[in-house]
Amino acid sequence: MANDPIKTEYDDQLLRINEVSKLTTLSKSSINLWVAQDRFPKPINLSKTVKVWRLRDVRDWAERMQEIHA
Repeated sequence: MANDPIKTEYDDQLLRINEVSKLTTLSKSSINLWVAQDRFPKPINLSKTVKVWRLRDVRDWAERMQEIHA
């Protein structure tokens, strides 16, 4: 669905870890572990204490997981 206007409109939205956790149903510790293991997209570091993920990156990861486990 490359031409889906909703998908492209929000692709660059930045998500904090709590939002990523709710979206993926993964715990925050699992997200951090999987990032360290290269099993989840790396966040963007806005500062030493603030990490965010692009919605597009999380969505792409979820779609790949669905394809792998289908």
